[in-house]
Amino acid sequence: MGGGSAVARVLRDRTAGRCLAGVIVSGFGTSAMWLTAGIWVKSLTGSDSLAALTVFAMWAPVLAGPALGALADRMDRKVLLVRGNLVTACLLVPLVLVDPGRTVWLLFAVLVLHGASGVVLDAAESALVAGTVPASLLADFNGLRMTANEGMKLVAPLAGAGLYVRFGGPAVALLAAATCALAALVFARLPVRRTPATADSPPAGPWRDELAAGLRRIRASAVLRPLVTAGAATMFLAGVNGAVTFAYVDEVLGRAPAYAGVLYAVQGAGSVTVGLLAGPLLRRLPERLFAAGGIAVFALGVGARTVSPDAVALGASAGIGLGLPCVLIAAMTAVQRETPDAVLGRTAATAGSLMTAPNAVALALGAGLVAVVDVRVLTASAGVAGVLAVMVLTAGARRRRDVTASPRA
Repeated sequence: MGGGSAVARVLRDRTAGRCLAGVIVSGFGTSAMWLTAGIWVKSLTGSDSLAALTVFAMWAPVLAGPALGALADRMDRKVLLVRGNLVTACLLVPLVLVDPGRTVWLLFAVLVLHGASGVVLDAAESALVAGTVPASLLADFNGLRMTANEGMKLVAPLAGAGLYVRFGGPAVALLAAATCALAALVFARLPVRRTPATADSPPAGPWRDELAAGLRRIRASAVLRPLVTAGAATMFLAGVNGAVTFAYVDEVLGRAPAYAGVLYAVQGAGSVTVGLLAGPLLRRLPERLFAAGGIAVFALGVGARTVSPDAVALGASAGIGLGLPCVLIAAMTAVQRETPDAVLGRTAATAGSLMTAPNAVALALGAGLVAVVDVRVLTASAGVAGVLAVMVLTAGARRRRDVTASPRA
């Protein structure tokens, strides 16, 4: 019973297989739009700052994750996946009206709404999968989901850029709209008659209590709290690493900026690989140990960016790609397994916000630091911080194991 058989079981499971297909289809359009939006704004306005803001526009709704995730606990999740994708498709169509100067604001407005839709749909999908896919396959599903997402990031931006060069931004927007509409059709065919979120949810209380339900769940859980905290810390370090990539390519490697594309491709290949291995590894290792091992590999990869040989650079990028997803997969699998269905949407969205928001903060912070601090100091510091995160996570695991074993002593 190896990893291959587990992957086959995930794909044979009708709900898991179709959820994965929907993620792949919609993720292709989203990834294509992600890159092309910046190119589009740059060509329309000539502004590097506005082009950079396109990424922030799609990231910003993550900060409202607890509120957006609550929708997945108050609505039928299959219906939400279908309608949410259709609404997103409709939102993208007006981008054909964007022209230089006067309607660039429309592109930013759509990107923000697209990002918000993504938060809601991710929460709904995570909750639906947790309630319908066998618990033994959750880690395999989350690993395959990571593989699919990273695979799309390797392929879709190139397709989007090519489409943009040939036909312009509106063509990419229509492609993204078409993929969302197709994803809605895939989700509509999910073999799920009813998702009980609405029926099983407790009566609505004060809105602040409702929004804080996911955070309370994470803070109260000895399983979730350390994993989500480690994920947040690792994503912060990943943001610093991402911010210094071009400076690393220039100052350490002495290469042209385009070489960053090679490093990103190698990193993506590493993430695709670990997504395929995550399920089998999580069946053999405790979640904390799997996450800690991944963070250690990530930290070594970031720390290795203090030296210049190309072989080390490629190995470091592969290590970053292999290590970074581990804590995210472990944390989200634990969220799905440990959280009651009634608050699963909010908890999944809150965990996602807590783990991804630090990345955006660190990207901005790192962009400022790289102008005044040597890139080698930043990568070495991030590597050391990653090792410290591993030590804290494993020490907590040992304490919990000792506490669990002490009654039998």
